[in-house]
Amino acid sequence: MPMPPSAFSRIIDNAPEWDDPWGQPRYYMGITARRIYAYCIDLIVVGLLVGIVFMASIILGALTLGLLWPALMVVMALTPIAYHTLTIASRRSATLGMRAANIRVMSVGPNAFNDNGRPSLLQAAIQTVCFYGSVALTCWLILAVALFNTRRRTVHDMLAGTVVVNDPAQWGG
Repeated sequence: MPMPPSAFSRIIDNAPEWDDPWGQPRYYMGITARRIYAYCIDLIVVGLLVGIVFMASIILGALTLGLLWPALMVVMALTPIAYHTLTIASRRSATLGMRAANIRVMSVGPNAFNDNGRPSLLQAAIQTVCFYGSVALTCWLILAVALFNTRRRTVHDMLAGTVVVNDPAQWGG
């Protein structure tokens, strides 16, 4: 009598197609340039969001005679992290910039088959925090790691168990 497959066998034996850059090159063609384009759009979106939060902080801070300013500054600092985490963990698995560039974040972790590869909220949070942390420490040099691996993964992608690929929806799959 054959043994039933373990929970790990479908991950090891049947890796998702977006995890195979040699077998499925269409997922990775032009991905570096698209990621840069997407991030430029996201910079504008995050700038607008932080500007809105800043204006609200000025008004609320003035109304409370400055008592809320420390808390509001924390909210303003967390705005970019919240934007990236919530949009990457959303149903579309992409920030607004990624949607415009027609790319998305996919999970290559143990949950790769769940939700059609959509990363979990934890994966999105790890990816976002590691991105901002690594960029702050290395002045963007850490992103050069993506130039030296076949899936164009950055360190924050590797730590989160994710990969950024061309959106599979454009091929109807």
